Amino acid sequence: MSTKQPDWTPTPQAVENSRITDFARFASPRAGRDLGGDYHALWAWSVDDVNGFWAAVWDYFRLPERPAGPALAAEALPGGVWFPGSTLNYTAEVFRDRTGTDTAVITVTEDTGPVAITWRELRRQVASLAQALTELGVRMGDRVVGYLPNGVQAVVAFLATAGLGATWAVCGQDYTAAAAEARLAQLRPAVLIAATGCLHGGKHIDRRADVQALRDALPTLTATIAVGDAAGAVPGALPWSALIERDAELAPVPVPFDHPLWVVFSSGTTGRPKGIVHGHGGVVLEQLKNLGLHLGLRSGDRLLWHTTPSWMMWNVLVAGLLLGATPVCYEGSPAHPGTDALWRLAARLEVNVLGTSPGYLAACRKAGVRLADHHPASLERLGVTGSAFPADLQHWVAGELGSRTQVVCTSGGTDVVTAFLGAAPTTPVWAGELSAPCLGVAVEAFGPDGRPVRGEVGELVVLRPMPSMPLYFWDDPDGSRYRGAYFDVYPGVWRHGDWITITDHGSVILHGRSDATLNRHGIRMGSSDIYGPVEQLEEIAEALVVGVEQDGGGYWMPLFVTTTDGIDVDAVLSEKIRDAIRHGASPRHVPDEIIQAPGIPHTRTGKKLEVPVKRLLRGEAQRSVVDPGSVDRPELIDWYACVGVAHRRRDGTAAGSVASRSPNG
Repeated sequence: MSTKQPDWTPTPQAVENSRITDFARFASPRAGRDLGGDYHALWAWSVDDVNGFWAAVWDYFRLPERPAGPALAAEALPGGVWFPGSTLNYTAEVFRDRTGTDTAVITVTEDTGPVAITWRELRRQVASLAQALTELGVRMGDRVVGYLPNGVQAVVAFLATAGLGATWAVCGQDYTAAAAEARLAQLRPAVLIAATGCLHGGKHIDRRADVQALRDALPTLTATIAVGDAAGAVPGALPWSALIERDAELAPVPVPFDHPLWVVFSSGTTGRPKGIVHGHGGVVLEQLKNLGLHLGLRSGDRLLWHTTPSWMMWNVLVAGLLLGATPVCYEGSPAHPGTDALWRLAARLEVNVLGTSPGYLAACRKAGVRLADHHPASLERLGVTGSAFPADLQHWVAGELGSRTQVVCTSGGTDVVTAFLGAAPTTPVWAGELSAPCLGVAVEAFGPDGRPVRGEVGELVVLRPMPSMPLYFWDDPDGSRYRGAYFDVYPGVWRHGDWITITDHGSVILHGRSDATLNRHGIRMGSSDIYGPVEQLEEIAEALVVGVEQDGGGYWMPLFVTTTDGIDVDAVLSEKIRDAIRHGASPRHVPDEIIQAPGIPHTRTGKKLEVPVKRLLRGEAQRSVVDPGSVDRPELIDWYACVGVAHRRRDGTAAGSVASRSPNG
């Protein structure tokens, strides 16, 4: 058995008073045994008795009366049928029993705010906009899309759309018009709601030209609604301010459980972004479980997750309203005007749950930010997601925050708009590990023979349906793209594309994407095992590693690094990097080359482009590998393609870079 000690352990009082323990007591009679106090017993029941668990979630959170019968009427992957005959509406659930003067949403930008809006005012604005959309001809099943920053307007627009039974989709203004078009044009929308500008890193970004270009690219539009002080500069657009002025009655339309709620999009790095359609019922159930049980949110709590509307975490942030919690919508850089900006905001607003990325936390450590100096007394949990969370960085964060704040590392996907792996208020936390599979998620690690393994690296798979799995992909009438995305390797089993290890104490170690697997000499390795020791070096800002199969059976594993303060990667630093990997991971993890790069490319949601870079290095055509509009720094694509050309020509150092060869450690 493992002797590794957790970084954080809940107190008996915290376990007893947690919402998840209250739920376990509620569910115990249904399970026929005591589920309280043992998370893994509760999880085992949740995946063994799928019907009982999800019916209990429905009843515990007092959703509308449901028809008699099983929660999962037809179990199939894909194609599970949930709660047939039931009706509900996401917007109705948000406003159920909430009409008062308590704060519903807080909006903050880099130069304004916080601005609070009450539940009463939020309801009024949503009702007013819903009436306006109806007058514009929007009907059930139509699409309303947004090109908006992370503010209350995006929340109001989404809730008004959902209340009508129309389908919502949004791109943040970190996307250009072309990138937004690649996503939103697929939906053939009826109405576009767009802001004329946004703020990031101290700079006001004028998006009026982008709004006009996006309008021109959406021929199905019957109306455009312009948000912002420059709304009058968008010819023919209706001003937002005029459409939220009326006093109207909010009357959300009950819809079937699987009625389309929103379309979220894959990163689109390797082709046209996939439009992933989720339903009202699945999202409501999943987010009540995720936010209510795993993050412990209660009515009146404040949730600040740094995100943009382009990323699924915006959908999760807004879902805090389902629990009566207050989302804090922050538009801007988490590190402006200083690296500690997000922490200062969290302390100022006394948030209960703060969400961020490993990259931001690493930047805080390198900048010498003392988290303890900005630690809100209210902060119960720090959520961390978006990329692998190195153990040493997690140790540092846990040490800074102390025992009163749980560091919750999660991993999930836009595909299900939730987490597969995470933690709960009742689970210990081990640095470098995710505490447990989430409730209702039948996670396993499959070995090479397609059977579950423990204590070794395997494919992350899900064996039973989840209610928030996609209804379908947009423009995929025969379901072939959907099946090919998740079910082509193991029929009837969801394969997510991550390497994981399930430990002997029930936690999960995430190693990176399985489609970017490092497979040197037949040994599978995860990229995150390399990033951890490298990115903790003070000279290194960021790293990216790929493994490239070569003709004749060869294998090339370069490590690309960016440095801090203009430092050059010389022989001394190269050896320091290799030594850190050798001791922090293993000798076999040491790369063949260390190459100084002008930057590391990411998706717009911050994930490193491991697979596209690998394909570029192999010599595949750029246009077939990556859509520049989906990349945060598209100018880097040419540079990596040139590195691949140089390597194939010389079998060595790329021209213009500093590289150091290593004989596999």
